[in-house]
Amino acid sequence: MILVDSSFFIALVDRRDQWHAAAKSLLPLLAGETILISDLIVAESVTIIGRRSGGKTGEQLYHYFMDNCDLVVTDEKILNGGMQVFLRFDGTLSVSDAVSVFIMKKRNIDRICSFDSDFDKVEGIVRVHKP
Repeated sequence: MILVDSSFFIALVDRRDQWHAAAKSLLPLLAGETILISDLIVAESVTIIGRRSGGKTGEQLYHYFMDNCDLVVTDEKILNGGMQVFLRFDGTLSVSDAVSVFIMKKRNIDRICSFDSDFDKVEGIVRVHKP
C-alpha cells in the first residue's frame, strides 16, 4: 500500500505541469499497488485540476479516485491527529499533508508518491518521486 499525494495526480492530469513527465514515468511503479488517498487529497486535486482544465476534467479525476483508490474520510479523530503533526512541524506542512502523515503513521505506511519535498522532513517516510 502506498499513499499518493495530490501533487502526483495533478501532475499526471495536467500536461503543462512541471512534474508531468515524472508522473507518467512513475505509473509502472504504482501498477499493482493499493493506492490510498484521503478526502482532502480528492478535494485539493479536483479543485486544482478543475481550475486548470475545467470542471469536466475535475469530475473525471473524482470518478477515477472513487473507482480506483482506497479512500480515507477525514473524521474528527484523524483531523485532530493531523493537527498534532501540523504543530510538531510548526506549520511547515500543510494541514492536508499533516493529515496524510498521520494516516500513514496510523496505518504503518512508509511510502508516499509525491512531488512535494516537504515530506522529506518526516522521519520514517520515503517519498517516491523518481522512477
